[in-house]
Amino acid sequence: MAEAEEPGLSDQYPTASPWPLFVALGLTLSEIGVFIGLFPVAVFGLILFGGSVAGILTESGYAERPWPTLLGVGAVLTVLAAALALWQIPLADIALSNVGEGPLLTRLVAVAVAGLVMAAMGSVASLLEQTAA
Repeated sequence: MAEAEEPGLSDQYPTASPWPLFVALGLTLSEIGVFIGLFPVAVFGLILFGGSVAGILTESGYAERPWPTLLGVGAVLTVLAAALALWQIPLADIALSNVGEGPLLTRLVAVAVAGLVMAAMGSVASLLEQTAA
């Protein structure tokens, strides 16, 4: 008896990848968190999005390990948040004591924190992987 074929699945990938769901969920949570101004939701959503992008690139074979991609996504987010802060906010208002007062600064800090966490996770995981090998 012939095996029943499942549409959309190949012999190389017998099951569907979970990463697209996490990419969509991370992007949605980060959008909600950034636009509404919910700091923890924005940070979690961006970390989930960046981690899912690293996972999907690793699974598809574009990257050997997810850690450099996670480091790169984190660095890009941090640099973009810093550049937007310097461009849009007067230098006198850029201080950690002003984070809860201005909506733009608070949102950019959330993006920068998520980027720094991803960069730290990617760096530490790469170092641990190198020392274990």
